[in-house]
Amino acid sequence: MDRSAEFRRWKAQCLSKADLSRKGSVDEDVVELVQLLNGREEFFTTSSCAGRIILLDGGIDGFEVQKQNCCWLLVTHKPCVKDDVIVALKKANSDAILKFEPFILHVQCRQLQDAQILHSVAIDSGFRNSGITVGKRGKTMLAVRSTHGLEVPLSHKGQLMVTEEYIDFLLKIANQKMEENKKRIERFYSCLQHALEREAITNSHPREKIRGEENSSYSPKKKRNPEKARGKCITEENDKELENDDDDDPGISVPFFPEDY
Repeated sequence: MDRSAEFRRWKAQCLSKADLSRKGSVDEDVVELVQLLNGREEFFTTSSCAGRIILLDGGIDGFEVQKQNCCWLLVTHKPCVKDDVIVALKKANSDAILKFEPFILHVQCRQLQDAQILHSVAIDSGFRNSGITVGKRGKTMLAVRSTHGLEVPLSHKGQLMVTEEYIDFLLKIANQKMEENKKRIERFYSCLQHALEREAITNSHPREKIRGEENSSYSPKKKRNPEKARGKCITEENDKELENDDDDDPGISVPFFPEDY
């Protein structure tokens, strides 16, 4: 079976389910983005999360925070209020952790150059921890991720260790991060539309030969425009916003994550 046929088989198999993540569905804030990607021949999404605020009980194992073998006291993809957290904390019997987890998306790509287009869009949109994984079986995966998370312990052995005022303060921060997360998703969707349109135009209008070029053994190279080459679609205002963002580590981008499949 050739690579293209195998990719189509993988896509059909994956899209037979709504989402391969634990919840098994696509969040409302990323439905249009997922539909845009799955409507293209060269992509399909495998799992996603639009971003969430969660409260875990028993989420600490030694010094490590874990999600397995713990109780999920609260999960919301919308801004959260103090009363909801206080009510949920009454059910805690161990070490409760309040977390904000930003948007994450996994996309399988037909070819490496397809993944590189998405990777560039993700970085330009503020998801600076995104990266590409190339497997031995030919699977090329792109993970869209950022680093503006939040993780704070609230109780120990069922006993609340902080004040309600402090919980209210934490939720204001978490809700601000949720709002910024939503803006980045919208920016990613807009930039992706522009990038795919440019790619379609480029593929449908190949560069015409310059007169006499076929008879010449030398063709002068034009100076490369880095902005045009990257295909950036963010505005000057968005660019300044990303530069001043202290939540992300600037320039964190691992192009390839080798992994055995």
